[in-house]
Amino acid sequence: MTEATDTAEVTGTTEVADVPEGTTAGPDDLWPLLRRHTQARIGLGRSGSALPTRHRLGLQAAHAAARDAVHSPFDPDAVAAGLAGLATVRVRSAAGDRLTYLQRPDLGRRLHPTDRAHLPAGDWDVVFVVADGLSSRAVHEHAAAMVRATATRLPDWRVAPVVLAEQARVALGDDIAHTMDTALVVVLIGERPGMSAADSLGAYLTYRPVPGMTTDADRNCLSNIRPPLGLAYEVAAGKLAGLLRRARELGVTGVALKDESDSAPGAAEPAATGSLAP
Repeated sequence: MTEATDTAEVTGTTEVADVPEGTTAGPDDLWPLLRRHTQARIGLGRSGSALPTRHRLGLQAAHAAARDAVHSPFDPDAVAAGLAGLATVRVRSAAGDRLTYLQRPDLGRRLHPTDRAHLPAGDWDVVFVVADGLSSRAVHEHAAAMVRATATRLPDWRVAPVVLAEQARVALGDDIAHTMDTALVVVLIGERPGMSAADSLGAYLTYRPVPGMTTDADRNCLSNIRPPLGLAYEVAAGKLAGLLRRARELGVTGVALKDESDSAPGAAEPAATGSLAP
């Protein structure tokens, strides 16, 4: 393989050269071509009975990045800075620290008793919850941009102050929406990191959730939001805004609500004007 291919494999990128037009690709040429279309570690070869050193080091680096994503502390100030000009509220789950959060998922789904009073009352159509989840890195890098990109597509909606939630699971959004009496909640949360992605953001949409009663079947999820290697902000925001409008129209989310944005005529979501209320 070429030096460029070796470098790409170590750094986790998939950029490799094409086989020149008019030539026949042999077995050794096909793996680089296939790697252009996936971040999975395929065709890595071997050195004796083990992986080549460069790939072993790449796996160790990816594992370290995944651990860092899980254990790095959430920085709500950084997210709030990305949302400059928009009102924010900060809350915590009932999990008092990171170890408790990892060992007691149930506590990450409930609001801290003293933080419930921080949530403002109002006649809101939707509330965005930015939650650390299992990758604070994903939230720091992508959440603010997703909130803004989605809100601009909902110019006539009453959008609540953005809730920044620490030590939070997806279902914490149920408690928040129920407390605020908000029809719809979107939880933007750091997804569980893997060996090919430690910065993946997920968006979970739920209509009229009830704490302890709403299940994952009642939610819609957009996953792998992390440009340039994953879903782009504009694409994800277009899909999310479309789902929000259909959810409000039908009064449902989850298995009863389908994303038809890719199959509908003029599937590209037009950019709208508008912003969150400060």
